Amino acid sequence: MSEFYDEVDEEVRREQLKRLWDRYSIFIIAIAVLIIAGVGGWRGYQYAEGKKAAEAGSAFNKAIELSEQNKREEAEKAFAEVAATAPAGYRMLARFHQAAEAAGRDKAAAVKLYDELAADRSIGAEQQSMARLRAAGLLVDTAPYPDLKQRLEGEAASGAPFRHAARELLALSAWKANDAAAARQWLDMIALDGETPPGLRSRAEALQALLPAVAKS
Repeated sequence: MSEFYDEVDEEVRREQLKRLWDRYSIFIIAIAVLIIAGVGGWRGYQYAEGKKAAEAGSAFNKAIELSEQNKREEAEKAFAEVAATAPAGYRMLARFHQAAEAAGRDKAAAVKLYDELAADRSIGAEQQSMARLRAAGLLVDTAPYPDLKQRLEGEAASGAPFRHAARELLALSAWKANDAAAARQWLDMIALDGETPPGLRSRAEALQALLPAVAKS
C-alpha cells in the first residue's frame, strides 16, 4: 500500500513540476540566457581592456625609448598619442612625459600641459600638486613672484606632500624679485620644518646668507 502512495505522490510532484515549467519556462530560459550573455560580455570586456592595456604599454615603452635616444619631438608626439588613446593610468603618465618633453622646446606649451593636469581632478590630488610644482619650476626664472605665490601658496602649506619644494621655489622667486621679507618667510618655514630634506635645508641656508641682514631696532 505504501508503494502505491509513493507512486501517487511522485505522479503529483511530476504534474506540479510540469505545470510550473509550462508556466515559468520562458522566464527561466530568459534568465539563463541573460546570465550566459552577462558572463560572456564581462569576459569580452576583460579581454578588450587587457588588449588595450597591452597596446598602451607597448606604445608607452616606445615613447620612452625615443626620449632616451634624445628624439624629443618624436617622443613628445608619441606620448601625446598614448595620452589620447590609452587607459587612465598610462594616459596620466603619458601626459606628464609629454609636458616634460615639450619643456625642452617651448616652456609655455609645457606649462599649459602641466596646468591642464593640475586642473584635472580625475588624476588625483597628489598628481595635481605635482603638476603645479612642475609648472612653477618652469616659470620661476620668468614669472613675477605674485604669480608664483598664487600657484604655490597652497602647496607650501603644512602637511602638503610637496611643501618643501614649493617653499624653496617661492623663496627663490621672492629673492629674484628683491622681496627679502617674503624670501625670509619661506626660508624660515623651511628651517623650522623638521621634515625638510637635508639637501634642501642646505640650499635654503645658502640663500638665507644672501639676504640683507635684518635691521635691529
